[in-house]
Amino acid sequence: RDVVDPPITSPTADTVWQVGEKQLVTWSTDDLSPNVTNPVGMLVLGYMYNNSENLMLSSPLATNINYTDGQVLITVPDVETREDYIVVLFGDSGNASPEFTI
Repeated sequence: RDVVDPPITSPTADTVWQVGEKQLVTWSTDDLSPNVTNPVGMLVLGYMYNNSENLMLSSPLATNINYTDGQVLITVPDVETREDYIVVLFGDSGNASPEFTI
């Protein structure tokens, strides 16, 4: 069984999102196996606090996404302003973006 852990390329640490706008989350597909065992995952929003990921698992940004697509278009949810948000791509291994602002 392979491990799917593609690095997120957007958002970056300089990213600022506005609530309600559409944003494209992207990740590298360069190191994906051509025959990924489980290519379907989800994207969740979270934030860092006390060196810990606090993930909003009950309200994913996107579900049933295919890792080989390398991107997914999401709508920025109505959340409080913070500078320590992350997005995490889940499947059989989680991969977090750098912290960014909403």
